[in-house]
Amino acid sequence: MKVAVFSAKKYDREGFNQWADSSLQFTYIESRLSSDSAKLAAGSHAVCVFVNDELNAAVLQQLSEMGIEMVALRCAGFNNVDLDAAKALGIRVARVPAYSPEAVAEHTIGMMLCLNRKLHKAYNRVRDDNFALDGLLGFNLFGKTVGLIGTGRIGLATARILHGFGCRLLCHDIVQNPLIAELGGRYVPLAELYAQSNVISLHCPLTPDTKHLINHYSIGSMQDGVMLINTSRGALIDSKAVIAGLKQRKIGYLGLDVYEQEADLFFENLSEQVIDDDVFKRLLTFPNVLITGHQAFFTREALQEICQVTSDNLLAFASNTATGNELAN
Repeated sequence: MKVAVFSAKKYDREGFNQWADSSLQFTYIESRLSSDSAKLAAGSHAVCVFVNDELNAAVLQQLSEMGIEMVALRCAGFNNVDLDAAKALGIRVARVPAYSPEAVAEHTIGMMLCLNRKLHKAYNRVRDDNFALDGLLGFNLFGKTVGLIGTGRIGLATARILHGFGCRLLCHDIVQNPLIAELGGRYVPLAELYAQSNVISLHCPLTPDTKHLINHYSIGSMQDGVMLINTSRGALIDSKAVIAGLKQRKIGYLGLDVYEQEADLFFENLSEQVIDDDVFKRLLTFPNVLITGHQAFFTREALQEICQVTSDNLLAFASNTATGNELAN
């Protein structure tokens, strides 16, 4: 089976080449999948895509007309796929529901610690022979209240680490995870979570109900100086509302591994170009903002799991069997 791998990087090639054989033949395409690049999948039986590839109705129609019947997501989120259109076209969609949730959880905690203890600033100071501590004051995580929005695999892994730090856990999810109670966590309404949390971390999927979950209203309900971390999906946050919250000193710390308009930025080297996203550039001007380029998932263990499960999904499609990772479309 021929598979067109879009948004392919060097590490994708290295990972999937372990699975390439007579059953799976991968063609690597650096471009993101879009209506302009979809034609590059001609001659393939399936496409393999990542978080910023476009799979709207128009793109899926193009793929269907080329005879493509399978979309293999090498990620857990599927908000970039029009599942209704896929169903109407008879295109099967499968994802990687869990690929080392600890990777994302550990990055989340790393962002909390870096922002709090200003490790990035301290590193640069010492390299300049500046050993002054002014401006580097942090706080103990021990005893602080952390609000977790979303308690699936990643949220639970984050909760376990925070429990070890001695944090009080407040959680919110439409489905309550019984393991949270074993960590001393408690499920509360969002209003209570916003009002009581010193730190808020987002681990929920992006759906129509969660888009811009963090907005002017919710930010106004938070404690002054709150720390806000997002390693889930960029559009959970209204970026302009967050900028206002930073300017008003409502948000004291902001850590982002994702960004609503990241598709034109992340995973590329743009150091020699002018970035014309004024909202993103404004975020970078704040001294209490830390942004990483969607790398929370990026560990050896996670990449191995992604390549293995994605390949299993493709082989299952080729043999007309199911893996349980198929999305009900």
